[in-house]
Amino acid sequence: MVAIKANRCSFAVCRVPLPPPASRKSAFKSSPRLSLSFKSSLPFKSLRRRRKLRDQSSSLPLPAVPAPEGKLSAGYNSSVPIKLIAMDIDGTLLDSHAALPEENALAIAEAAARGIEIVLVTGRRFDFARAVSDALPCDVHLIVNNGSLIKSKQGETHQRLLLSSDTALRVLESMLEFREAAAVVFDRPTSQVVLERINWDDPLRGSYLRRNRQHIAEMSPLTACLDGEDPVQIGYVGTCHAMRAAKSALEGLPIAGEYTLAMTEYEDRNLSILDVLRPGVTKGFALAEWARHRGIEREHVMAMGDNWNDREMLEFAGLPVVMGNAIPALKSMGWAVTLSNDENGVAEAIRTHALK
Repeated sequence: MVAIKANRCSFAVCRVPLPPPASRKSAFKSSPRLSLSFKSSLPFKSLRRRRKLRDQSSSLPLPAVPAPEGKLSAGYNSSVPIKLIAMDIDGTLLDSHAALPEENALAIAEAAARGIEIVLVTGRRFDFARAVSDALPCDVHLIVNNGSLIKSKQGETHQRLLLSSDTALRVLESMLEFREAAAVVFDRPTSQVVLERINWDDPLRGSYLRRNRQHIAEMSPLTACLDGEDPVQIGYVGTCHAMRAAKSALEGLPIAGEYTLAMTEYEDRNLSILDVLRPGVTKGFALAEWARHRGIEREHVMAMGDNWNDREMLEFAGLPVVMGNAIPALKSMGWAVTLSNDENGVAEAIRTHALK
């Protein structure tokens, strides 16, 4: 077992019977297609306005596309072979001690050996997720920051969807009550996570800050870090009650149409993470674009997750699998449920649905 420490928690174990196969009518198929040019250096015109391209990488930010409306059918086609497996990291691939179970790693390696593509889809930054991908004995791609970035295991950027610095500034100025809980996250080699004041002993964030010390920076006021470079996101961390209040406040701002919110909750630890992202950015949108780029139909995609921010990814997948430790809302969707993350649920799901 490989130890990968993380600031996460476990959930109650629950296993329910699998639903019978049924047709899934994709909301994605009725949504407009987005033309994606990987590694393009040409300027573009966004849906809202022409913006100056500040991206230092060879990838190009894409225009925002609204998330598909409505819930997809809970059924899945179990007879279609799986060509791509997408999985969340915390609460899914890793156990409640933030370790990578050997059984999960072996099942992933066997799937990869059979030609199935493996994608890690996480709210983590790339550098924080890389230790997990490096522990897997096969090639993987990573969708990080809840869908904002797509990178190879080696760090090559394939897609980069950044939050406008103007929007980020207005969010910070409008959310003064939550400033101490805020961090601005950038996709760059240094000073990736900027806080107004660093408390290394913070009961909720201290462990994360200490383990990512080399990437943490302090700037007061926090708005000063927005000097023209677009961030990946603004992240808020706090108690469940505080972050629900922050989410409500953000949803009520006049500029609410300029961003998307991604929420992750761990009620047994009273910990919640709220990310402010570019409009339309979700794990599901990023996975859909990557699958299209790889020429894989959604019917051949299997996805596994456990929390709110995994929902769009599960809705996109032809075969959505919910962890036994998942939040009740996901387990109520009628999707297949595997064992918990402490019972090698990822390995069980792969062997049941992809390697049969």
